[in-house]
This record gives sequence, C-alpha cells and structure tokens, in this order.
Amino acid sequence: MDRILVTYQFHGVDPAAIAEVIRVEQTIEFPFDLAPEWIQNDVVGKVEEISSTTPQHHLITISYNPDVAGAELPQLLNVLWGNVSLFPGVKIVDLKLPESILRLFKGPRFGVDGLRTLFDAPTRPLLTTALKPMGSDSKNLAEMARTLASAGFDMIKDDHSLANQPWSLWEERVALVSNAVNEANAKSGGKCVYAPSLNLRFDRVHAAAHRAKELGAGALLVLPGITGFDSMRTLAEDDSLALPIQGHPSMLGSLVTSPSEGVAHGIIFGTIARLAGADVSIFPNMSGRFSFSEAQCLEIKSAAQGELSHIKKIWIAPAGGMTLDRIPGMIEMYGLDTALLIGGALSRGDLAENAKEMSKMVRAIPR
Repeated sequence: MDRILVTYQFHGVDPAAIAEVIRVEQTIEFPFDLAPEWIQNDVVGKVEEISSTTPQHHLITISYNPDVAGAELPQLLNVLWGNVSLFPGVKIVDLKLPESILRLFKGPRFGVDGLRTLFDAPTRPLLTTALKPMGSDSKNLAEMARTLASAGFDMIKDDHSLANQPWSLWEERVALVSNAVNEANAKSGGKCVYAPSLNLRFDRVHAAAHRAKELGAGALLVLPGITGFDSMRTLAEDDSLALPIQGHPSMLGSLVTSPSEGVAHGIIFGTIARLAGADVSIFPNMSGRFSFSEAQCLEIKSAAQGELSHIKKIWIAPAGGMTLDRIPGMIEMYGLDTALLIGGALSRGDLAENAKEMSKMVRAIPR
C-alpha cells in the first residue's frame, strides 16, 4: 500500500484504546468526532492490526497517508514519533516507508560503494579513528592526525566532544589538522580524509561545513541528535559541498535504550540515518562501554545495508571502547562493509606502532 506503516509496541492494558489515541495524536491532535469527515477518512491514521502476546504486551500497526509528512524529513519524524514520544510504554519497533516517501530523499552521497572508490578499498573494511582527548591543543591533535594518516587510515574524525573550546578553537584545529593529513597523503600517496566535528551553533553549521572544505577537510562529522537529522540531510544534498558524512550517536541514546519506550535501534541508526544522508553510521558496539546487545547491533546493520529503494547502503561503524583484538570478531559479525573505529586504545603505548599494526591487520584480511 502507498502508506507509511508504523508498528508500535505497547506495554499496558487496552491496546485498542491507545491505538485510537496514537492515530489521532500523531495526525490532527484534535477531537476526532469534531473533524470533518474527509479529515477523519484521509488524514487521521488508520489502525491496521493489533496483536497481543500477553495481556500486557501488544503490537499495534498504524498506517498514515504519506501526505501528512508534508514531503519533508522534519514532519516525517514528527508523524512517526512526535507527541507519542510522551506516552509511557510505547515504542516504535518497525517502520515501512512507501515509494512515495522514499523518492523524496537522495540519501547518502557516497554510501558503501562510493567510499570504496574514494579510498581505493575495493573489498576491505575501512580504517577509522578519532582525535582525542578534549583538552589537547590543535598542534598536538594535528601531529596525532599526521601519524594516523601516515599509517594508512582512511578517515580521521574529531572526537564528538571537540567543538570550539579555548584550547583548540574550531577553525584553528580544522586548518592545522587538514594540513597535516594532506601533507601526510602527499608523502605517502594515501587518501586519508579528516572529518571535523560540526558540533557548533545551528546557525553556524552550514557555513562551517563549507569553511572546513576550504581549509582542506575531506569529510564531516555531524551529530544529528543535537543539530538535527535534517541539518545532516541538508549537508549531504549540497552539491557544492559533496563531502562524505559520518553520523555520530551523541544524544540519540535515550531514543533507543529503553526496552519499553523510544524507537528501535535499526530505525534510528539505519533507516533514518540513510534518509538523512549519512555515509557512515557510528553506534556503540556490543560488549563495549555501552549497553547495545548483539541483536540490536545486527538490527542496525540490517537497516543500514538492506534494500531501501534507491537509497544507497551505508557503512556501519560499531565503536565505543574498541581495541585491536576485537577486530577479527567485529569483521566476523558485521562483514567487510564495516568502518573499524578504534579511538583511545590506539594511544595506549606507541600511537604510531599501534596505528601501523591496525593498518597492517586490516589490509591483510582475506577478500
């Protein structure tokens, strides 16, 4: 059907009553009986199915007319999870978007195939890392980046916490790190790119992205939980920018971590990240510093790399306290279309040696 299909998990009693509330609240937020008949029929969501596994656990599928999304991502997100986000015991667990919605979005500019071409990496995983820690000055961060680029890394991002702090002002850092990475590339023949964080005031984000490109940055790090998914989409679709985008999970955790409220992991870090133009979706790997399970991580992989009309498949970057010894297991679990993101662990000991070891390890992976 040419409708948006959303399945809500509901913990509680009387699922039929909550289904009625959701279908109205997510569309007209107005007494149903006072609405004109055409609005009742064409605008208000329709309850398609209710199934119950226990008296307290239910799945409610509601469909929405695609026109209620207004052909824009912000309103689509509002329809999916606007006021219903305030209801206890409700979680979105499945989402099916019709072609009439999917064709509105360009999705990621590069995706899996595009970044493989960019980095001349036809089969292997990508080598990625983050500049840390906050408090380091720009010169030290630039030398760290030079070391990593020289070792053969593909992408070096700012740590998401690096912003415009006095010890490393944003423009100074972007200029110095970009220059260091580009000099390392010129010497080694590498194709490493630096992705500065756009964790800035919203009215600066777009101009800062263009300034980063002028200063020599080859990618961008966006925090859509803070600056908005649509800000990421705007950058991804800007042909005058045309840089790979990494999406960071900061502030998105509260959307997914509750078993009874929120939105499923795959929808946030897979489907919506793709619609919003992320080429790489960063999320916490299982058995790291955070609480994502194996099933949740594999759900993200499926949503990030499964078929979604014309929307390109994207790289997944399971992260959060990863170490070199985790690499074989990560590849076995996620496959080769994985951006291996190891950050602080590379600085335990000799950074240059650890970076070279990781580069050698990844490039030796059988195709």
